[in-house]
Amino acid sequence: MKDFATTRLSSKGQVVIPEAIRRRLGLESGTEFVVFGEDGTVVFQVLEAPSMREFDEIVARARKGARRAGLRKSDITEAIRAVRSA
Repeated sequence: MKDFATTRLSSKGQVVIPEAIRRRLGLESGTEFVVFGEDGTVVFQVLEAPSMREFDEIVARARKGARRAGLRKSDITEAIRAVRSA
């Protein structure tokens, strides 16, 4: 890690990411994060949509897993219907 800085938690639970770090990472207003916390450590991970190539790979893995599990399209349609009517 090249830069480090200190910051503090506001009474509203907000944390300011120091300007130098925002600039280095290209963070802009509205950037979304996944936040992990454990054992006194908090990690902010930028939440980014996958590229189309990555998305295609995710879909391919999901389809392969569904085939291995013996799922059919009608099973998915029925599961959606059941959840919506619950």
